[in-house]
Amino acid sequence: MPAVGPYTPVVRAGDLLVVSGQLGRTPDGDFVPGGVGGQTKAAIENIAALLESEGATLADVVKTTVLLASIDDYAAVNEAYVEAFGEHRPARSAFATGGLPLGALVEVEAWAYRPR
Repeated sequence: MPAVGPYTPVVRAGDLLVVSGQLGRTPDGDFVPGGVGGQTKAAIENIAALLESEGATLADVVKTTVLLASIDDYAAVNEAYVEAFGEHRPARSAFATGGLPLGALVEVEAWAYRPR
């Protein structure tokens, strides 16, 4: 997924991998269908792909931050989040913002621990 700004999508810092906030978009840049749930699932899939490029998986994620366009979507985001992460429960912050890039409904960033 191409970056929507002047940043690097995934950076290694020692044994940590920092994945910039991901939106629920397809490789063509379109938002996936399914509202906030679909966008959450796709954002986490985009995180998984970036982690895989560095030899890591979602199981290596130790912290996420979830940004919501509306706090009213919190329950739907949680449902998609649990579906994506399964029993793995990284530390997490979640909050609503005044708006997200490109009109997204949700953005998810992740920190993973993966020793070299």
